[in-house]
Amino acid sequence: MESTNRSNRQLSRALCYSNADMRQARSPSVVVIGAGMAGLAAARVLHDASFKVVLLESRDRIGGRVNTDYSFGFPIDLGASWLHGVCNENPLSPVIGRLGLPLYRTCGDNYVLFDHDLESYALFDMDGKKVPPELVTKVAEVFETILAEMNKVREEFSEDKSMLHAISIVFERRPELRLEGLAYMVLQWYLCRVEGWFAGDADTISVKSWDKEVLLPGGHAIMVWGYLPVINTLAKGLNIRLGCRVTKIDRCLNEVKVTVEDGTTFVSDAAIVTVPLGVLKAKAIKFDPRLPDWKEAAIDNLGVGIENKIVLHFDRVFWPNVEFLGVVAETSYGCSYFLNLHKATGHPVLVYMPAGQLAKEIEKMSDEAAANFAIMQLKKILPGASAPINYLVSHWGTDANSLGSYSYDTVGNSHDLYEKLRIPVDNLFFAGEATSMSYTGSVHGAFSTGLMAAEDCRMRVLERYGEEDLFQPVMGEESPVSAPLLISRM
Repeated sequence: MESTNRSNRQLSRALCYSNADMRQARSPSVVVIGAGMAGLAAARVLHDASFKVVLLESRDRIGGRVNTDYSFGFPIDLGASWLHGVCNENPLSPVIGRLGLPLYRTCGDNYVLFDHDLESYALFDMDGKKVPPELVTKVAEVFETILAEMNKVREEFSEDKSMLHAISIVFERRPELRLEGLAYMVLQWYLCRVEGWFAGDADTISVKSWDKEVLLPGGHAIMVWGYLPVINTLAKGLNIRLGCRVTKIDRCLNEVKVTVEDGTTFVSDAAIVTVPLGVLKAKAIKFDPRLPDWKEAAIDNLGVGIENKIVLHFDRVFWPNVEFLGVVAETSYGCSYFLNLHKATGHPVLVYMPAGQLAKEIEKMSDEAAANFAIMQLKKILPGASAPINYLVSHWGTDANSLGSYSYDTVGNSHDLYEKLRIPVDNLFFAGEATSMSYTGSVHGAFSTGLMAAEDCRMRVLERYGEEDLFQPVMGEESPVSAPLLISRM
């Protein structure tokens, strides 16, 4: 057994070469850390550019925070499931279009706060009474006015504030915007959806930076077959090592040495780090020499939130034919959100999606207790709801491989921290949704930063080889492709 392990380690080291060996062989190499969307995109580009690439992944699967589960007999995305921006401008459009993957559009515009059109809402109060649709629309208009006033507040104060604090100032200045009774509870539900968008609580979200994300046109759409076909396409033919948790990265002028948990080392010209922000915050990887102060400050000060999914599979549909169900309450914490996947996929599935502090508290529960909690919320609006035949529960906050769902701007910190996190350090490059200033917290943001890191890495390494004039097109530029397919609403 000992002899076999020694041979395996020698084989691993042989996959990436020292700088001197590569100069002789004319074969540049790179280690990519993390097989999520960013890591796969980077590895794909560099592999296609004739680099020797090894992709290290701590999990026993690829995809990272994209996780398409098939245990129900059909695909369910436990992580990312939406494409935000159904248009050719979306960086993922070439891949999705080439694969012909169907999408189900849930929103016809590009508004950050609503990933569903208002006519698809079905909100209920705690007694199970349906909120009149005209009230839902009216409160939405009031909420938009509140947000516009909130943006005026941020222009008046040099010091950053939380969204919740800024909204309280708006109410002091314009008391007519205060709502009461059922309308107030609907307003809290809209605030709950804002918190779901950022995976954080309103008292932690920066009013200075909350709307800095670039919104692509075309609205939002669910990946009907899940994101796994995209992941598998990017991964085809790559040298991927699963179960390889990176613990240390040593860098010098001409090479990088990456050490994994069992002591195996990989030496290459450069490395691309795509692990989630939560993992970087936990200092699960030791950098030698340590990262610059400005890089560590970006890691420490960017926010990482939690949004989880409790997927309930039923034997039949017993709920209204709308895209989601909501429970309004006196606080955003008490509100609930259920995505109706039957509209998009034809399967009798509801997905409960808690975010922020509520998600953190639910993660402390067992899967059974979490599922029961979701069913309890459902029975508040549908007392006759049947028990699910199966359920799935995500744990993005406590999963050691993620330690959070996605990044957001916290109070008192500049939006340019995303760019600081992306900037290379010597021959060490960074990618992932938390390095995207434009598409923060999104799958296409992670993908686009993977492409950027690969190109930066390729140019830096080839310059060292004296071949900086070589050009390899990034993926998606080789030929025009059609826009992603759409499924009409059922």
